[in-house]
Amino acid sequence: MTSMKRSITTTYYLVEKEILSEFRTRYALNALMMFVVTTLSIILFSLGGETVPADVLSGLLWIVIFFSAMSGLSRSFVAEEERGTVMTLQLMTHSTSVFVGKLIYNCLLALALNIFIGLAYQVVVADFVVRTQSIFWTAIILGSIGLASASTILAAIIAKANTKGTLFPVLAFPILLPLLLTAINATKMAADGAYFGESVKEFQILVSFSVVIITLSLLLFEHVWKD
Repeated sequence: MTSMKRSITTTYYLVEKEILSEFRTRYALNALMMFVVTTLSIILFSLGGETVPADVLSGLLWIVIFFSAMSGLSRSFVAEEERGTVMTLQLMTHSTSVFVGKLIYNCLLALALNIFIGLAYQVVVADFVVRTQSIFWTAIILGSIGLASASTILAAIIAKANTKGTLFPVLAFPILLPLLLTAINATKMAADGAYFGESVKEFQILVSFSVVIITLSLLLFEHVWKD
């Protein structure tokens, strides 16, 4: 019981450290906001006055979300390498606490970013009309958790690589492809005005994806972290 309480306390302080560090430097937030604004502007100018089908617009939304995640979530362990705090964490904390702390922070970052993207996309892209908001936001939330789950373990794997920037999206895309396709389909259903019950299958896939990734990550992280 004492060990579990210590792990929870350590995880809490790690999440707090990540949040305070981010608000102190604002590196990820500023870079991600600039990326999102630029990408949405390019999409807006590219579409012009053309009428674009809902499935294409749904795909474009998740392309923006995917590349935004690749820009920001990849730094969760790279920053520890750059600051030289990896050895300190390895000596003072359990690997599970480190992973859970990083995962919670990445989930919070991904949720905040993707909610902003979802709102901005509906405002900027006039043809993208979401008729079933409950499906849309459920897809955004579950998709964000799935993105954060896969990105956390992948960031730990590539943290010591020399080509961090290019290696991360190359590894992430095939792993995240099932999640992206499912989220795009759910978003299209939201745009078409489907009932919430019709999208349960998509949500089950998104939840299953996150559960499988997090479970495997917890089993493998100690070997990745201390290798």
